[in-house]
Amino acid sequence: MPETPVFSTAAVAAPHSLAAETGQTILAAGGNAVEAMVAMAAAIAVVYPHMNGLGGDGFWLVREPRGRIHALDASGPAGSLATIRRYRDKGYDAIPPRGPDAALTVAGAVGGWALALELARALGGQLPLDLLLSDAIRFARDGYAVAAAEGRNALLEQEALFAAPGFAQAFLAEGKRPEAGSLRKSLRLADTLGQLAHAGLADFYRGDVGREIAADLERIGSPVNRKDLEAYRARVVEPLSVRLRHSTVHNLPPPSQGLASLLILGIFERLNVTRAETPEHHHGLIEAAKRAFAIRDRVVTDPRELAHNPSDYLTPARLEREAALIEARRAAPYPPRSAEGDTVWMGCIDKDGLAVSYIQSVYWAFGSGCVLPATGLHWHNRGMSFSLDPSSRNPLEPGRKPFHTLTPGLAVFDDGRVLSYGTMGGDGQPQILGQIFTRYADFGMSLADAVDAPRWLFGKSWGAPAATLKMEDRFDPGLLRALSGFGHPVEETGKPYADAFGHAGMLVKHPRNGRVEAVHDPRSDGGSLGL
Repeated sequence: MPETPVFSTAAVAAPHSLAAETGQTILAAGGNAVEAMVAMAAAIAVVYPHMNGLGGDGFWLVREPRGRIHALDASGPAGSLATIRRYRDKGYDAIPPRGPDAALTVAGAVGGWALALELARALGGQLPLDLLLSDAIRFARDGYAVAAAEGRNALLEQEALFAAPGFAQAFLAEGKRPEAGSLRKSLRLADTLGQLAHAGLADFYRGDVGREIAADLERIGSPVNRKDLEAYRARVVEPLSVRLRHSTVHNLPPPSQGLASLLILGIFERLNVTRAETPEHHHGLIEAAKRAFAIRDRVVTDPRELAHNPSDYLTPARLEREAALIEARRAAPYPPRSAEGDTVWMGCIDKDGLAVSYIQSVYWAFGSGCVLPATGLHWHNRGMSFSLDPSSRNPLEPGRKPFHTLTPGLAVFDDGRVLSYGTMGGDGQPQILGQIFTRYADFGMSLADAVDAPRWLFGKSWGAPAATLKMEDRFDPGLLRALSGFGHPVEETGKPYADAFGHAGMLVKHPRNGRVEAVHDPRSDGGSLGL
């Protein structure tokens, strides 16, 4: 059984060791948890490019020691030229996953860093931006080792990805994927980060960097223009919360699917499951996820277009009704959605108890694949979530935000413990979070065991005809037989640890002694470090 690392006062968790080391360095230099996370976000944007980058989006949850929760939406809207007519005239029936037409939304991550640093300063942070970005600049300039997880990634639509403007020059070696451990430098990206360190993060949108980004996006044919960049600001939003018997759990409102993550926990609690790792435990979570996704798909859209208050679905009465519709030993039909998506989740809790849960993504591996030559940025493809059907829940419109799979979690227990947790995993993120959270919070597993334990995910693989319940191969065979008997289409992966099942992490600070337990996924290239 794995042991949970315990740190005296503060800790970080990240899916790449260099990002974790950066966070530890900032904490040791006197930085607070938000400052450490900005530094980690910049570092991992360089060294884990298949999962995230400056050309992507992010969402923040921050809890002050006295209890106030801050939620930051750093997702970007569709560009001014991103119209259904434009894509229909080009012959598209759906948003393409790769290339310039996939690079159709503003990248909000750097705007989120800027807004987070305003919060950090208000909470006493004093570290200069050039220090926070110094590791990221060094990794980009001097080089970093290509991560093992990058080489394992299946790279959906690989031919189109390799053909995207600038991709081959930035990420391939003689036209092929580089070997894990080989050195990669990103000199243009180092220059961009250096300019931001000097001029400030707003330069990404409204300064020299923004001008270069806009020129390159126009050159390759993206529907995002300079006015779109200049107008962008990350936003402070009201977090969603659900009350459980032992804790209050927080997540992000739309366009994030945080609602689904909270619904799963609220519905599952009302099934009154008493033992972990039983057919009842996993069947209950699976069925709760189906109910949650049905609500999510009706509700979650651009926050300006919401027909109902998402909090209305998290009331005790509504959760009771949803739980009552679940049959104890019979699987409901599976939703057809795909489960793909590549992301990084990272957590930090500092010596004062300031806690951060942060997620940053370019959506699919390497996003659109488009690498902008002047800045070295690769741009996300989050706009794939839009529909070209004007009557759909999430139709493509200029200025509209797409549906987001990103869903960082933060829980405050009645005994004073504070838990920061999250995962990558695209559409599957709420499913993974339900598994790791219930294992720890409901059934008393250690953080390390909760994150290490085998996982399942339901959904369609890209191009597959139907959804299945995919399971890592460390589950008890009796559990698999029972779930099959309930009507779940079980598909064994043959892998004990699979990247597609998430890179999850959890940190918890204990009120009595101030110690922080922290783990990150054995499925990733990272871990936890602290003071």
